[in-house]
Amino acid sequence: MFGINRRVVAIIFGVLALAFVAGSVLLFTPQGQRSTQGKTVLTVNGRPVSELDVARAQQRDAVLSTNPQGLLKNLAEVNLGEQLILVNALLQDSARIGVSGGELKKELDTIKERFGLQKKEDYDRFLTQVGYTDSQLRSELRDQIRINKRIEDIQKKAEPTEAEMQLYFELYRSQYKNEERVQARQIVLDDKATADKIYAQVSAPGADFAAIAKANSKLNAEQGGALGAEAGKSEPGPVTRVVFPNAVAEAVFKLRDGQISKPIEAGGRFYIVKVEKYLPAGDVKFEEVKDRVKEDAKRIKGQGALETYFTELRAKANVKFAEGASFKYENPVVAKVGETEIRLAEVTQSVFANQQVPQLLQQGLGELAIQFFMPQTLEQLINREVVYQAAKGLGQPFFGSKADIGNQAQLWQTRNITVSDTDARKHYDSNLKDFTIPASARVQAVNFKKEDKAKADAFRAAALRGGKLEDLAKANGGTVQDFGVVNPGTMPPVPNRLVFMTRGSFPKGPLGEVSEVVKLEDGSFQVLIVNDRKAEVLRPFEEVKEEARQRVLARLRGEAAQQWTQEVRKAAKVENNLQKVLASLTPKEEPKTNGNQPGTNTPSNPSTPANPPANR
Repeated sequence: MFGINRRVVAIIFGVLALAFVAGSVLLFTPQGQRSTQGKTVLTVNGRPVSELDVARAQQRDAVLSTNPQGLLKNLAEVNLGEQLILVNALLQDSARIGVSGGELKKELDTIKERFGLQKKEDYDRFLTQVGYTDSQLRSELRDQIRINKRIEDIQKKAEPTEAEMQLYFELYRSQYKNEERVQARQIVLDDKATADKIYAQVSAPGADFAAIAKANSKLNAEQGGALGAEAGKSEPGPVTRVVFPNAVAEAVFKLRDGQISKPIEAGGRFYIVKVEKYLPAGDVKFEEVKDRVKEDAKRIKGQGALETYFTELRAKANVKFAEGASFKYENPVVAKVGETEIRLAEVTQSVFANQQVPQLLQQGLGELAIQFFMPQTLEQLINREVVYQAAKGLGQPFFGSKADIGNQAQLWQTRNITVSDTDARKHYDSNLKDFTIPASARVQAVNFKKEDKAKADAFRAAALRGGKLEDLAKANGGTVQDFGVVNPGTMPPVPNRLVFMTRGSFPKGPLGEVSEVVKLEDGSFQVLIVNDRKAEVLRPFEEVKEEARQRVLARLRGEAAQQWTQEVRKAAKVENNLQKVLASLTPKEEPKTNGNQPGTNTPSNPSTPANPPANR
């Protein structure tokens, strides 16, 4: 389904998080000592942003801190400038919110604990590293607490209506389905011999499982082994898989009404379970899960309220650049959908938030990142706006951020798509690998140096006789490597081939299966100890029918949603001027001259206009 990064929320929380990185420079400017701040670069609603403010922000910025050049530098400055404006507007809007001494102390203590600053000299050294006095740091924390409170207040007030909750439930009904459950009784025993004896008793015709459980079980005996029973009662209630150890759950949920499992070992105990009634996964009524729906819907509506708040806060900000300021930028319109404008900073915020971009920058591929991610991201923003505008005409109480509303509209448009058992079966037959539990084994390796083949042979012989693995390895000059429980393809080539691609098993000793001594690619030697070997298992169709159905449904609805998006995109009036904007921001190469003649120096930001627009 349609989706895009929650750009504003992610950026604001990224900037304002109350977690500090050791040695980093905080974003905001310390209060006081204005004479040391340098010239004012711009004002936001009259609040000055100084040269030092900008320098601090540039040092923290993931892109500008790499000293980019040309177009990349200009785009990063647009991105940074909009963040500075929004943060300063947010500081002003939350300035009247009270912060108690206890709240401030709690945050300061968190910083001290995180960085081991319990001693005064350690705390003073930390302040020196980040360039702050104690009072300045407290001022910063107080501002950030205010902002967090403002954000929490906005989200808290975003209460979903009954109609919105009903719609959300209908659109995301699959999230609220009951899991498969069983009404069952169990007998838990401490040894296999007793478990086998009790299993024979409960399997006999007419056996009273509850009575036998009451007389023998180590758990739930007083309730006749009933699981999920109310206090003081002995009738089992519906329970899900989490009630059982994993191995027990796997066996139990293959049983149906009246069936009894053979003894299953788990955690050193043995379980015998009788399923009195199997309850398959299924739909629930809205009233049954209303509290859960309200919680989910409130979170979504809160994100939408926050997005709207940030958008309006930025739109109302009165921004003025100082005459002759060293830091100036434009934030031009790069696209329009109908009358709605998409500005450059919206694109850069999403692009620079992409985790792949810093990696490309470190590799010197910043320009490539721009060429690839900028057009792609703008197309996503355009589609988001197109779908958002189309959603308004569907007559439904969609809510949340623009991305959430787009998702809801697409789900609404594709709500009538269904999948038959035949379609699910075709998908199953064509994708058997997706429904196969891979082979597995618990593998340990004992490694020996190139010259220690004889020691490896001696270790193998000893391992087949038994003993403690670590002691045997140490006695023969080997080192133990524990791979844990592994599947095919998760170990290096040689052990992977031996465990999963070799027919049969290794000779077995007290420690488990013991492989031959094998020579690795680097000439060293290795012996494998293998336990809990399990073969690959194809899950039967009936067991995974609903899973197969949901996979097909997701694909069909995704295709239908994409088609609908394309249709509304064709009907919308869309302008895309990204390439023209990028060209205007790309520095022009100056003609080469001999020597340092007047007027030949390249400006630090050639794309900067002489009088940039104040508010955008």
